Amino acid sequence: MSRINALNKPPKSLKCLNTKPKPLTPNDSAISLMQNTDERPDIMSDLSHHKSLRISIISDTHTVLDERIADVIKESDIAIHAGDICCGSVLEKMHPKLGHIFAVTGNNDHHTIWPAEQKEIVEALPDIVEINLPGGILAVEHGHEHGHHKPSHESLRQAHPQARVIVYGHTHSQVCDKDELPWVINPGAAGATRTRGGPSCLILTTSDNTGWTVEALRFEDITT
Repeated sequence: MSRINALNKPPKSLKCLNTKPKPLTPNDSAISLMQNTDERPDIMSDLSHHKSLRISIISDTHTVLDERIADVIKESDIAIHAGDICCGSVLEKMHPKLGHIFAVTGNNDHHTIWPAEQKEIVEALPDIVEINLPGGILAVEHGHEHGHHKPSHESLRQAHPQARVIVYGHTHSQVCDKDELPWVINPGAAGATRTRGGPSCLILTTSDNTGWTVEALRFEDITT
């Protein structure tokens, strides 16, 4: 069963440079990580002990996860959701190989929008997640606080100068901005809402010695 790695609010951001991260293993659970966060508000997730990782990145599902993207996630080591999840069933359909799902809250992830019985899940979602990966740090947030209609990449870079790659969502538009470091990437929408050409996702491959690569995937829009 996949595990949702969600850190309690607060903090608004995670201080990752002045802490010794806790390594994650497939046996970690969402509950244990949230309990650790109560004691260590600056904790970040550490997967840097892996030689390389294949990471599925999605966002803006709005209650629906495209089945083809769910299949892509199954072939990845871990999975990222950059917010506007809107229903716990989306997270339940994500099954990466190592079992780790890192999800952040979007502007539509509110307990009044989610099913009432899932209030504890949505309220446990963090605003920001930072993950120590082979070769660098990945920062994830929804992005709406950096510009509602068009989040500013400059603002995101200023907010996460320690990151190698910054992931955001919100716009439903797939973007790979590699003009400068950190890279700023957006997977687009992985559901059925405003997919702008079809449901999409990104595959980030990280390594401590061969560099990082980003692959963009888009599937035919089959909604009627």
